[in-house]
Amino acid sequence: MRRYGPALLLVLVGAAILRISAFSALYLRYVQAGLRPYLIVSGAALVLLGIAMAVVRHSADDGHDDDGAHHDHAHHGPRVAWLLTLPALALLLFPPPALGSYSAEREAAQRAAQGVGVFPALPAGDPVELGVGEFSSRAIYDSGRSLKGRTVRMTGFVTHGDDGTWYVTRLLVSCCAADAGTSKAEIRGADALPADTWVTVTGTWHPKGKLGTDGAWPPVLDATSVERVEQPADPYEKR
Repeated sequence: MRRYGPALLLVLVGAAILRISAFSALYLRYVQAGLRPYLIVSGAALVLLGIAMAVVRHSADDGHDDDGAHHDHAHHGPRVAWLLTLPALALLLFPPPALGSYSAEREAAQRAAQGVGVFPALPAGDPVELGVGEFSSRAIYDSGRSLKGRTVRMTGFVTHGDDGTWYVTRLLVSCCAADAGTSKAEIRGADALPADTWVTVTGTWHPKGKLGTDGAWPPVLDATSVERVEQPADPYEKR
């Protein structure tokens, strides 16, 4: 049976990819939605390749049954090689979670270089739904102060800072989870929730620091309400 190990490994990896892309939305934890067709195709190709390898090996074994023990010895690899199937099996059965507060805190003070300028007008009506990344950009770089006097609602997960401060945070991706960056807003006027809790926060922008400087980071929201919510199917915002 060990001779079928490489084929089984391909089938398990392919099945894991198909599980998260073709049969669920778990792939959104790792890549953007537009990459789903490529994941499905690659997963199916791996499964078919693994099956083809197993069929070829089985046919070869049937054609050499008279080789006896010598044949068995030639095709038996080390038993430890079967350990290679364990990561693939784990990925199939237990897909890893989306990135969370640990990943966000690793680059808490990093942000994309942007210039100060006038941003497009916000939609009419309050509260206005904003991503954490857009709220942060407007709070720090918008010379038109489009957030002034507006009620904002945004969704993210909780991260903690020093001295009891806490933040609503989102990870921003360009392509996949490997290039994730962090955007966050400090929440004032509401008690902190446990790290990685997903919340929808409504409130008003609290200006601080000079526009476009480190003093304006991170932006602040004076909360009027904080509601626990389920993690969205797509936990990342787009850059």
